[in-house]
Amino acid sequence: MPTKTLCGQQTTRKIRVVVVDDSALVRALLKQLLESARDIEVVGQAADPIAARELIRTVNPDVITLDVEMPKMDGLEFLARLMRLKPTPVVMVSSLTQRGSEVALRALELGAVDFVAKPKIGIEEGLRESTEELIDKIRAAAAAKIERRVLEVAPANSADVVLPASLSRVSTTEKVIAVGSSTGGTEALKEFLRRLPANCPGILIAQHMPETFTKSFAERLDGLCTIRVVEAKGGERVLPGHAFLAPGHSHLLLKRSGANYMTELSDSPPVNRHRPSVDVLFRSAANAAGRNAIGVILTGMGKDGAAGMLEMKNAGSRTFAQDEASCVVFGMPKEAIALGAADEVVSLKEMASRVLASLGSDRTIRV
Repeated sequence: MPTKTLCGQQTTRKIRVVVVDDSALVRALLKQLLESARDIEVVGQAADPIAARELIRTVNPDVITLDVEMPKMDGLEFLARLMRLKPTPVVMVSSLTQRGSEVALRALELGAVDFVAKPKIGIEEGLRESTEELIDKIRAAAAAKIERRVLEVAPANSADVVLPASLSRVSTTEKVIAVGSSTGGTEALKEFLRRLPANCPGILIAQHMPETFTKSFAERLDGLCTIRVVEAKGGERVLPGHAFLAPGHSHLLLKRSGANYMTELSDSPPVNRHRPSVDVLFRSAANAAGRNAIGVILTGMGKDGAAGMLEMKNAGSRTFAQDEASCVVFGMPKEAIALGAADEVVSLKEMASRVLASLGSDRTIRV
C-alpha cells in the first residue's frame, strides 16, 4: 500500500475495506476479524447494494467484501455494475452450498478477485476459523489489478478460440503439462485451456479452491474448452486432450504405471498452507516425467509452486511463468521467477502458443 510521511517517519496506509452483507451479525464479525490485522481498517458497512453504492462513492475503499444473496439487488448484479462503472477489488463471502458454489464461480467471471466460504450454520465459528484466509485474501485483493469488465460472451463453438491449425497438429502421448494457479486463476485457466487443441498433451491442474467448488469449476471449463476437463478422482490414465483438476480436498500427483502416466490423490497435510498444493503437483511431475513435463505457473498470491517448478526445471522440464502485466496477483509467478525456476516469462494471452511451440520444437514430438 502507498506510504505517507508523518513527522519525518514513513507509515504504511491501512487497507480500507467496506463490508456489504445483509446480516448485522456478519458485518460486525467481519469488522472485528479484519481489524485484528494491523494493516486493515473497515471504513464502512452496508446492508444492501443500494446503500453500498452511495457508501463506496463516499469513502472510496481499497477492497469490498460482498455477500451474494441480499435484498434490493442481487450481489452478482451489483458486482457486474461495479466492474463496469467503478472497478474495485472485491472478495465474495458466500455460503457453502452447491448453488453457492455456482454463484461464487459466476462472481469470479464477473471480476471478483476471490471468495471466502461462509457456512450456513455456525457462521461465527466458521468465519473465525477462516480469519487468516480472509485477511490474506483482502491483502491480495488490495494489490490486485482490476480492470473495467465487460462480460465475455462465449463463442458458439469453443473451437473458435483454439490456436491456429499449424499449432493444433501437435500429437504426443509422452508429454504432460502441470499447471498451478491461485488468486485470479479461474479466469486465467479458462483463457489458457480454451486455446489448447484436442490433441494437446494431458494436463494436471492444482488451483487453490475449496472442495465444494472444484467439481462445478471443472464442469464449467469442460463446457468451454475443446479439451476434456474433469475433476480428478485418482487412478485415471493421463491421455492427450484431457485435463484433470485437483479436487479441493486432496493433493494431485502425477505417477507412472509402466509406460503410462496416471493421476493420484493424496490427503497428506497441506503444503504452503494449501491442499491441493502446486508444489506437490510440480514435484511429482519432476519425478515422474522429468524432461517430458512442462510446468506452467499462473496468477496467485504466495509462493506455492516456486520450489516445485525449480525441481521441474532441474529435472529437465520446460517451465513457464505468467508475466506481471497479465496477472491479477503477481505472487506465485514472481517467486518462481526470483528462484530462476522459469525458462520463459509469458503473457497470459501468449501462454498457450508458447507452450505448444515448445512441444513443436522438441524432436520427439510429431507435428
